[in-house]
Amino acid sequence: MMEQSIEVSGRTEEEAIETALEQLGLTRDDVSVEILEQAKTGFLGLKNTPATIKVIYEIKEDRTMRVEGFLTGLLERMDVDADFKVTDNQDSIDVVLTGSDPGALIGRRGETLDAIQHLTNYVINRGATGRVRINLDAENYRQRRNETLESLASRTAGKVIKYRRNMTLDPMNAYERHVIHAALQDYEHISTYSVGSEPNRRIVVAYGRNNSGNYSENRGSSHRGGNTSSGSRRDSSNNSNSSSFSNSNNSDNPDNESPEKPAATGSPQYREWR
Repeated sequence: MMEQSIEVSGRTEEEAIETALEQLGLTRDDVSVEILEQAKTGFLGLKNTPATIKVIYEIKEDRTMRVEGFLTGLLERMDVDADFKVTDNQDSIDVVLTGSDPGALIGRRGETLDAIQHLTNYVINRGATGRVRINLDAENYRQRRNETLESLASRTAGKVIKYRRNMTLDPMNAYERHVIHAALQDYEHISTYSVGSEPNRRIVVAYGRNNSGNYSENRGSSHRGGNTSSGSRRDSSNNSNSSSFSNSNNSDNPDNESPEKPAATGSPQYREWR
């Protein structure tokens, strides 16, 4: 945002403010006012001194206006009744969507919200000299989903450490996989990596001792080194040493974990989440 200002005079401070707002087409909440000279009444009402004020306001940058224009058209085409607030943070632009039907904005597991964000990023950054990241949210969905994913990551890590068995999570998009990776990167005895292809790419939470603090989105590779080869890691996600968690019927509430009792051989096995 760029700040600009104008100076306006009036018989009173309030009159000067109203004149400035009318000229700018703004509301009182959109501006800040500095009193340069207060109104003064002369002797017997003669030689009155008008009030002079300085009104400071912000001019929206072109990219902010482009975001607003694109979203207005997109939401109309989607036939979704929604409002939005755009905040320019220089290196990113935050957009908060509000509407009478939040589900139409968010979609299943945030798919609609992700699609709107992806399209907006593409349109705003196409042909631009500098890239800006567009972050969309609705009804605080991102924060709530992050908390759910972080809880899932913590529970899964606990089981991996307890039973020393790899566990494979449900397919997730790139953003959600990043949340899981980041949540577990400092866990001792835990490594994470991703396997499969979009849209069925999954995270494997593996038992492993190392402290490099990195993770990998490369297929079949561990994020924390160790002595396990990529081939053996990839194979491990499909054999009895790797357990698959599948909570696709209730992915936003992954509390339906149902590990089976250990087999008679002493090797614990797990059935999928339902």
